[in-house]
Amino acid sequence: MNPPLLQFNDKGIYCQQADVYLDPWRPVKNAIITHGHSDHARWGHQNYITHYSNIPIIKYRLGEINVSGKNWNETFTINGVKFSFHPAGHIIGSAQIRVEYKGEIWVFTGDYKTENDGISVPYEVVKCHSFITECTFGLPAFNWESQKNVMAEINNWWAENRAEGKTSVLFGYSLGKAQRLLKYLDPSIGTIYTHGAIENMTNVVRQLIDLPTTVRVTQETKKEDLLGNIVLAPPSAHGSTWIRKMTPFVTGTASGWMAFRGARRRRAVDRGFVISDHCDWTGLLESIKATGAEKVICTHGYSDIFSKYLRELGYDARTANTQFEGETNNTDEE
Repeated sequence: MNPPLLQFNDKGIYCQQADVYLDPWRPVKNAIITHGHSDHARWGHQNYITHYSNIPIIKYRLGEINVSGKNWNETFTINGVKFSFHPAGHIIGSAQIRVEYKGEIWVFTGDYKTENDGISVPYEVVKCHSFITECTFGLPAFNWESQKNVMAEINNWWAENRAEGKTSVLFGYSLGKAQRLLKYLDPSIGTIYTHGAIENMTNVVRQLIDLPTTVRVTQETKKEDLLGNIVLAPPSAHGSTWIRKMTPFVTGTASGWMAFRGARRRRAVDRGFVISDHCDWTGLLESIKATGAEKVICTHGYSDIFSKYLRELGYDARTANTQFEGETNNTDEE
């Protein structure tokens, strides 16, 4: 019996026929990379293949690497196996990987979302027989509001804080979430300041999309400069000495986890905004149905619960362990 076209081992998702890995978490010879977050694009591989728009991002993060780029829907063949990248809608440069061999088609999503955020290339349904999906928010409790509504909440919050003479500090991951927030902040309210980690990544992303003007917070920045304005910062800045100069300030966090009651209190922030770069429950189910896949492999997130539900719907569904993290509070990568 032939092995599956894609297999999970201690290094990552492996295609034996092509001798390549998809988003491997240990150093390998050939790696095909979905996007730039550090749990998917790791240092140490000999050769990287990714979408062209992801190249500046992973070069910034990983340094000088041997990387080649492909366009959307461009087929490249390795030892008879056909590969192609298709938009995942997760963050800028994020892709799904389609793998075909002898008429059998697999799709690995990496991380993805179905809502068009206006800065990433929108998610594209790719028909397949087997579908490897993340399950970061694979519970019915997760049901996202529209981005338009959430960004209106954020801008109203900023305006209210400005009227009270307070600085608004908004936490979001340095790659993806920060640029999504920045794109829709209203500069007419005030000045948009950024933490250095976000400013550095945003400067890389500016090669790919237009974003509003920002001002980096430096040692020379005075508390008076910040009053009434907004500061975008990574979650790690919360509670740090860096943030103390901003008093009086109000804090907010933009994350899918804010949908959970008590999440804001646990993170010790004043306001939570439910906005995620991953699919909600409905998005996951609709995506899977649209692919036409009969076999579904569920990775990081609520994979056990979600795969059980899929089996109840009649899918051949199971889980697979990976080192992908999804959206967590332990990293500033997503």
